[in-house]
Amino acid sequence: MASEPSCPWFVAIGASGSRGLQDIQAVLQELPPSLAASVLIVLHRPRDQVSYLADVLRRSSRMPVRLAGDGERLVPGTAYVGGPADHLTLGTGGLIALVADPGHQYRNRTIDLLFRSVAAHGGGRVIGVVLSGSLDDGARGLAAIHAAGGLSMVLAPDRHATAGMPESAIAYDGPVDLVGTLSEIARGICAVAR
Repeated sequence: MASEPSCPWFVAIGASGSRGLQDIQAVLQELPPSLAASVLIVLHRPRDQVSYLADVLRRSSRMPVRLAGDGERLVPGTAYVGGPADHLTLGTGGLIALVADPGHQYRNRTIDLLFRSVAAHGGGRVIGVVLSGSLDDGARGLAAIHAAGGLSMVLAPDRHATAGMPESAIAYDGPVDLVGTLSEIARGICAVAR
């Protein structure tokens, strides 16, 4: 049974690469600070380099963007990113849980890790979003969100790009609640988490 979360909704967004970063920025531009959800963001990036992801996202976001702290209570209308060396997850009681990964066990599975944690602790009050990226990270986690009663949203695949995360999520999870443009995804989030 899911523990009682600290805010009404959790939105978990996963993406990879520079196009994934642009997708996240576009979605954040459309989410209001009055959103009745905390937004948790994972973007694949090198773990051994300094990351300015929170700073970059702040420039395009209407809501505050914070670097997540382990054990931190989530605030609705706020977006959170983990540091490059720790994986962002949702823990018991709706608190942030950062997972260290010195053995690189979760390499290329960081989105699945986040999605599975929000499914376990947020239940039906979760929206999982898969944006651009290569490989198939996020597909299994999105299926876990769907199985827990949450909503699944996937960026419509670009027919000119190589297959990647959106295609994998659609193929793995089967019926996705929304396959659409970045604007349609942002509007879908706002319609649910108000």
